[in-house]
Amino acid sequence: MILTVVIVSYNTAALLRQCLAALLQSEGPSLDIWVVDNASRDGTIEMLRAECPTVRLLPQAQNLGFAAANNVALRAMGFSGQRTRVAPASGATTSIRGPSSEFVLLLNPDAEVRPEAIATLLDFMRSHPRTGMTGAQLIYPDGRFQHSAFHFPGISQTFLDLFPLNHRLMDSRLNGRYPRRRSPFAVDHPLGACMLLRGAAIQEVGLLDEGYFMYVEEVDWCRRLRQAGWEVWCEPRALVVHHEAQSTGQFREAMYVQLWRSRDRYFRSYHGASYVGLIHAVVRLGLRRELRRLNRDPNIAADERARRRVAVAAVKQQFT
Repeated sequence: MILTVVIVSYNTAALLRQCLAALLQSEGPSLDIWVVDNASRDGTIEMLRAECPTVRLLPQAQNLGFAAANNVALRAMGFSGQRTRVAPASGATTSIRGPSSEFVLLLNPDAEVRPEAIATLLDFMRSHPRTGMTGAQLIYPDGRFQHSAFHFPGISQTFLDLFPLNHRLMDSRLNGRYPRRRSPFAVDHPLGACMLLRGAAIQEVGLLDEGYFMYVEEVDWCRRLRQAGWEVWCEPRALVVHHEAQSTGQFREAMYVQLWRSRDRYFRSYHGASYVGLIHAVVRLGLRRELRRLNRDPNIAADERARRRVAVAAVKQQFT
């Protein structure tokens, strides 16, 4: 068996190198690795061509975002029913005639799989044929637990995001968290840093929604999987080190705006007008609180305060 792995990169050459090294040391099947690069300017392309000639490289002329970039690879595999020519990093070409991948692993460049993680995920998927997606247990580089599976977002999560209260509430079901477990458990959705999908599930529900430039796209995908009758699980015995937000952290204010735009798209897609109206009211209250905090906090530099005000204003316009 050959497992297809898709990685979307954007100015994360050093982390991508570590990600690929960890993949090459992993146990289990042979890997067919695809990297979709979103117009990086940090030498990612040159690094891949020099150090990883077997990787299938799909360089893009601009930053397409997470969903659209992953879809570039998925379409190239044939999931759109089209024949596509793909250039490996070595410069050779390969023709892919159709979706032959039984499983596809979507992995962030800031994630490093532990040696047994992929084999563990595959074993679970093979023994649970109605599972369309399984997420791994993410951990921080120092080994600490990282939440990697969540309930679908709603009013309580939105409120707690904007009005952080007691840490116990932040770590509870009210904030979409699952309790820590050692055995596999069904979830609403995993974090998108590491997702193993069944090819048949992708064919049935379609590709990622490209209306999400960044954030929430995996939530929408899982919602569609669940609606189609597929199960979504977390396998806590499959460990993946996640450095977290290494691409999006490069543009913090812009990503803040993208996050709330994506959340609004999700709520409008799956909830009625009354529910969306209540969400909007909560967000507007939270934004007013954030503006007051920005104005009063003496530790925020003037230029950073100005950038954050612009970002909050953009989100406020979205939720007016």
